[in-house]
Amino acid sequence: MLRLIFLAALAGFSRASDVLEYTDDDFESRIGDHELILVEFFAPWCGHCKRLAPEYEAAATRLKGIVALAKVDCTANSNTCSKYGVSGYPTLKIFRDGDESGPYDGPRNADGIVSFLKKQAGPASVVLKDNADLEKFLADQDASVVGFFADDKSTEQAEFLKAASALRDNYRFAHTNSEALLKSHDIEGEGVILFRPPQLNNKFEDSSVKFSDDKYTSNKIKRFIQDNIFGFCPHMNDNNKDQLKGKDLLVAYYDVDYEKNPKGSNYWRNRVMKVAKGFLDQGKKLNFAVANKNMFNHELSEFGLNPSGELPVVAIRTAKGDKYTMTEEFSRDGKALERFLQDYFDGKLKRYLKSEPIPENNDGPVKVVVAENFDSIVNDDSKDVLIEFYAPWCGHCKSLEPKYTELGEKLADDPNVVIAKMDATANDVPSPYEVSGFPTIYFSPAGRKLSPKKYEGGREVSDFLSYLKREASNPLVMQEEPKKKKKKKSEL
Repeated sequence: MLRLIFLAALAGFSRASDVLEYTDDDFESRIGDHELILVEFFAPWCGHCKRLAPEYEAAATRLKGIVALAKVDCTANSNTCSKYGVSGYPTLKIFRDGDESGPYDGPRNADGIVSFLKKQAGPASVVLKDNADLEKFLADQDASVVGFFADDKSTEQAEFLKAASALRDNYRFAHTNSEALLKSHDIEGEGVILFRPPQLNNKFEDSSVKFSDDKYTSNKIKRFIQDNIFGFCPHMNDNNKDQLKGKDLLVAYYDVDYEKNPKGSNYWRNRVMKVAKGFLDQGKKLNFAVANKNMFNHELSEFGLNPSGELPVVAIRTAKGDKYTMTEEFSRDGKALERFLQDYFDGKLKRYLKSEPIPENNDGPVKVVVAENFDSIVNDDSKDVLIEFYAPWCGHCKSLEPKYTELGEKLADDPNVVIAKMDATANDVPSPYEVSGFPTIYFSPAGRKLSPKKYEGGREVSDFLSYLKREASNPLVMQEEPKKKKKKKSEL
């Protein structure tokens, strides 16, 4: 009996959820009950949805009473999912007062969802009435932007609020008209101060930065924030990684954890900053960050790094996608990092390429390309190259393989055309090629290697041939089909 009671209680606990469930019957009537709500459109069989589920549930619990989270099973509620243009799973959308506001493109973990939605909840900029409000606002783990205005009807405050509205997805804003707060921060009339996260305070840079332009416009305020928000060595995480990438960026990966071990996290960060400041003071251009090695394990694998122990591992990725790794062990005195950076700025480092070995025999109808031989095959200026980027586990790629091989066989005698393939999971894909799904096929024309064309046509042999006849630099040379013997008519 006790076992039955326990199992019943356990079932009750497992059913308890802070995520609202909507259906075709009640979606329209219930969605407007919330000023702000995040909705996940999912399918029960979807692997990504299953991985998201515990994070989504945890976020819903932490945001209870602040922002609602809901979900819709699209396999049972196709009308609602169709209405909102759901074509893949999971799809997450933000709704405000019953209307679709836009897609949710933020992190897919509980911390990231909570952080993002807290910024979305309520006004773009929080009103601060006194010093207690200010101290509470600044205690957050993210950077804070505060506007100080003597006149709440001023154009300066209006421009600040406009900037806050535009950047609310990424940053935290507050403003005050308190005379005491203006006085305590030496502000006459108006001012904007960017306060960096308290746990990242250090001796190498100021903990706050003042907006110094005489003219207050939303564009100038936005530029001020974007130029200063991170300092010169931020903590990279799921919330800010997209804003940091796309630049020349050095990252030191180690056990960064500002909740459980802020002192240890800053120990190594300070050593990175000390070396970095020396180069930045010389006018060198490079961005720096620290990141948790477990959270960014996938990124480390792209550099061929597998860290163990407490010492940071260091890597640079440029805006062009070039990668460099520090092979010398990180030293506590910073000298190893200093040597690595000096070699980087002197152009002495060898670019890191994730590459399979170059095939010993590559005489098949479809040339096997790896990162190390990409230039010699695909970027051969005298050849037109059709290249397939594939993944070994991809079903569509497996279906394409015999047709792609047949295409290679048909064009095996053409001296001007190469049919090639590359495993994009085992090799770095160079710029300007972009691969986000499999298979992805590009045509790289002779003499125009910086402008490859993405192939969007059909996947039958005849489709490829029609495309190449149209795009190739020279007439195709194809193997002739063996002539079929005519059957002799039997005499009557």
